[in-house]
Amino acid sequence: MKKLPLGDLYYEISRFNPPATTISSGDRIRVDTEDTFNGLVRTDGDKRDLVRKPQGNPQSGPIRVDGAEPGDTLAVHIEKIEASIGQAANDMTWGRRGMGEFLGLDIPVNTRIAPVRDGKVWWSPKVSLPYRPMIGTIGCAQALGSPTTSPAGDYGGNMDIKEVTEGNTVYLPVYIEGALLHLGDAHAIQGDGELCGTAMEMPATVVMTIDVMKGKTIERPRIRSASEIMCVATGLPMERSLRQAYSDLILWMEADFGVPRWDGLSLLTMVGEVSVGYHFIGTVAAKVKLEYVEAAGTTESKSE
Repeated sequence: MKKLPLGDLYYEISRFNPPATTISSGDRIRVDTEDTFNGLVRTDGDKRDLVRKPQGNPQSGPIRVDGAEPGDTLAVHIEKIEASIGQAANDMTWGRRGMGEFLGLDIPVNTRIAPVRDGKVWWSPKVSLPYRPMIGTIGCAQALGSPTTSPAGDYGGNMDIKEVTEGNTVYLPVYIEGALLHLGDAHAIQGDGELCGTAMEMPATVVMTIDVMKGKTIERPRIRSASEIMCVATGLPMERSLRQAYSDLILWMEADFGVPRWDGLSLLTMVGEVSVGYHFIGTVAAKVKLEYVEAAGTTESKSE
């Protein structure tokens, strides 16, 4: 297994960032990542320092994948997300973006440090939450443009979708030779919407296997778990992103599982579900249980 220790960090998912390492399709790699606070929030009383580090979501990598070409798909199989220092942190102040309209703009500067141990995130000494690690930001460099690590888009980016987690596979479009995969911004736990703008943010070590799906072209990120498939879309108004994500899911069901699209529309009307990323940028994942798709379809999945 290859190892990528913490090194240069990037705040753009860009083709101009030099590869930190190169792997082949099918390789397993262990990557160290930093938290969105750039390592500046570690103890009670620490605050997000936007003067020293004005940008968030620093990215490790990029990882060059030999053989990846424009029009291919990168399949990132996430095996493990470890809390590398045994704790996570939350800062509520970004909650002014959106939530302040209803709760008031006097949201306090409030940093919460939460130990991570024994499969739990200790939100307070009395309240333990389940450890549900996820990668907040992941994506491949585009052929045009260099988006910062704040937004999300068709390339991936700061999706903050909780299903980008252990045991699941994330599918990402490839735009340039070598793909140049960036990742970081891990969370110990996050609810739908990421309401205050940060989750339980943590530096992490991510173990994953990366495959190149030659000639498989997708428009936007997809995710597959043992029991569900899902498609991700980003943009405002969120209602449009919801329609886009569901439409992508219907077309995936038709192309790879043999579910006619109008049957897919009907089926998802009954059993479709939604996961919400950061509400302020309108990221959603539309999902459905595989048992329904396979029962309705006529062919085996082509996305293994």
